[in-house]
Amino acid sequence: MPRYLSLGSLPKKRHTAHRTRPGYRNEGIYYEEVVSTQGFSRAYSIVYHLRPPTRVKKVEPAGNWPVERVDQPALRHHHLKSGSLPASGDPVTGRVPLLSNNDVTLWRCRPAGPQAELFKNAVADEIQFVHKGAGTLSTQFGQLPFRPFDYVVIPRCTTYRLEFDAAAGPADLLVIESTGNVGFPQRYLNPDGQFRLGAPFGERDLHGPTELITIDREEEMPVLIKDGARLTRYVLANHPFDAVGWDGCVYPFTFNADDFEPITGTVHQPPPIHQTFDAPGFVVCTFAPRALDTHPDAIKVPYAHSNVESDEVLYYVRGRFGSRRGVEEASLTLHPHGIPHGPHPGTIAASKDVTRTDELAVMVDTFRPLFLTKQALDLDDPTYPFSWLE
Repeated sequence: MPRYLSLGSLPKKRHTAHRTRPGYRNEGIYYEEVVSTQGFSRAYSIVYHLRPPTRVKKVEPAGNWPVERVDQPALRHHHLKSGSLPASGDPVTGRVPLLSNNDVTLWRCRPAGPQAELFKNAVADEIQFVHKGAGTLSTQFGQLPFRPFDYVVIPRCTTYRLEFDAAAGPADLLVIESTGNVGFPQRYLNPDGQFRLGAPFGERDLHGPTELITIDREEEMPVLIKDGARLTRYVLANHPFDAVGWDGCVYPFTFNADDFEPITGTVHQPPPIHQTFDAPGFVVCTFAPRALDTHPDAIKVPYAHSNVESDEVLYYVRGRFGSRRGVEEASLTLHPHGIPHGPHPGTIAASKDVTRTDELAVMVDTFRPLFLTKQALDLDDPTYPFSWLE
């Protein structure tokens, strides 16, 4: 999780009365809420509210949001051209699932309008990669600005509204929904929990909420809650963004892909050097612009690679993709377990005199097989498996 952070007003010790000004309201205290992970055993934050966060006026079913996986008749590579998806819905309802297993689901979202109601994912962390657009994530932890190429990491049970600035142009998101807790590679951290010197990013590159909102309104406020495929609408008695202060290590934060510092060598370095996030069952890597290998005989595109026990997804963001032909911005390629993939013909020779790559891509490597969804079938290029023929 990110480093310890605090905002606003806090008492001197945990679980002691944080008193309001005399005669302010109710019991004369601000109401404490512990937001914890893995019970009380791992990272947590403590939030202080104007009103108890438990005041619910109505609970009603809100339907289902199934991810319809499809069985593929053959094991093969896939190229999903998601740039053709039409804008629809809002930053929540506009999500289109494309790839999924029990650990992770990858969604694309090109919202047509603003978020209609507050949203909470009750059973999954979210990494929202901002391909296009800029704006503010508003939560009980305050306001968090975001910009193009930000990873916006939202811990489960965070109530939020994603607001895009119209002046920044259309919004375009890759949403990575993780059933396990999202963290950082352990090898990047020293025994004291700091990022090691030499890690490809550090604490200064992570950005948490910048200011509290503290909305003091007694009003009915619906919150759409997702737990798996089930949707529930809770109508609260007041606005949940009523925090006067909080501290801890569980909160939404951003990390910009352009702040990733690639590790390079005289010859090609394998994909783990690009790892950015770690979660049970999968990893997320950032292929950032970087200097290429300097050995006079270096092959400057990746190895041909047989995936033995992982499925590899690449989401192409920006620049020229030196090892691929035919991919485009917002393409997703799936190279599954059991069959090799590698540079397309001609790309090895073409890279010989190239000294730098400007590509930016997000990779998700899973350790269990991924399934395509019904929506993914409409975007799939059936000729892709044969694109390595000369």
